[in-house]
Amino acid sequence: MTRQTFSRRGLLKTGAVGGAGLALPTIFTSQARAFTNAPTGSTVTLGFNVPLTGAYADEGADELRALELAVEHLNGGGDGGMLQTFSSQALDGTGILGKKVEYVTGDDQTKSDVARATAQSMIQKDGAVMITGGSSSGTAIAVQGLCQEAGVIFMAGLTHSNDTTGKDRKANGFRHFFNAYMSAQALAPVLQNLYGTDRRAYHLTADYTWGWTQEESIAAATEAMGWETTEKVRTPLGAGDFSSYIAPVLNSGADILVLNHYGGDMVNSLTQAVQFGLRDRQANGKDFQIVVPLYSELMARGAGQAIKGIPGSQNWDWKLEDAGTQAFVKSFGEKYGFPPSQAAHTCYVQTLLYADAVARAGDFNPCAVVEALEGYEFDGLGNGPTLYRADDHQCFKDVVVVKGAENPQDEFHLVEIVEVTPTEQVTYAADHPMFAGGALGECNPGA
Repeated sequence: MTRQTFSRRGLLKTGAVGGAGLALPTIFTSQARAFTNAPTGSTVTLGFNVPLTGAYADEGADELRALELAVEHLNGGGDGGMLQTFSSQALDGTGILGKKVEYVTGDDQTKSDVARATAQSMIQKDGAVMITGGSSSGTAIAVQGLCQEAGVIFMAGLTHSNDTTGKDRKANGFRHFFNAYMSAQALAPVLQNLYGTDRRAYHLTADYTWGWTQEESIAAATEAMGWETTEKVRTPLGAGDFSSYIAPVLNSGADILVLNHYGGDMVNSLTQAVQFGLRDRQANGKDFQIVVPLYSELMARGAGQAIKGIPGSQNWDWKLEDAGTQAFVKSFGEKYGFPPSQAAHTCYVQTLLYADAVARAGDFNPCAVVEALEGYEFDGLGNGPTLYRADDHQCFKDVVVVKGAENPQDEFHLVEIVEVTPTEQVTYAADHPMFAGGALGECNPGA
């Protein structure tokens, strides 16, 4: 009895085996290669796994809008969006390799076990050849692990934990979104200019992989410029009421509150911190300040007046003036009546990048896609010149530093761009200690 295995390039090898193999989803086998869910008809199916309920539901809904728009553009509908500005020009509106793009969706509920089960169903029952979406690093890491095991590509959506392309990196997984370390490196100089070097920071942190690495990254960057970290307090995801966590800050001796929260949790914790009067207080002879290292236009809308003047970072902002951003905002705005969020942008871009990799490789085999994406340099997708680094499958590009607008003209201009931090300032070595402990391993075509 022989076992079929594959190199990184997906070339077929054979060897002796001592037992029965695992049951796999639909596969295509030829003398040259075999891989999971290879499309044999006139269509190809993608899996869109997003949170439609739970703390990150707003982001998930916007991701799904963008994913549906990406499919429309890939199939030749609408105005083509970023297909017109993408530097590759390998996609022509005829689907992917001439196959019409179809998709299935699922609600991951911002729960890792649910996200994994939903993605597994998409792969095994629906024949999805790629999975994307998600607004939580916990779900992203879970689904990335599943995709590695199953032999499909995972194009991560909104995931900001260092671990996604650090200790939990996988050969079949790719992240376009920036990470916590990048946020900290972009934010630290701005925070120093705003608040000086003599500050005492109190952290409230979402108790899962993203919150942990965001806290670690921001604390390290601010301590390096002279800040003292007075307290680090973990809060459960989806807590809703943060008043019991905010009350102790009042008498802590801190003069900065860092909210390592996202989505509905950030809206609630920031709103309650302002209601507690933190922004009207003084501590250590200084005006008390609040920092939210990562937030979005969607969250700003939820927080309303509380977001004014709050500094943070974004992967992308719809008010950027490059041609790719303008094309995407036009397409999205005409279809849905409002501008897209950073979550929408990264999911749209990831779908195009997957389709482009298949087109350039001339093959849906996951190992061919991996080879096409590793070390790939591109432009025209809203973030300037971008590299998909081969070492860890992390995109490196400019980072947007923002703050809440003091006098917004409408609900879509609640966030102002402070600066666009160049790629060089947020780039790190592949063996940086905050990203240590993981190895990509070999690509898995699933057969």
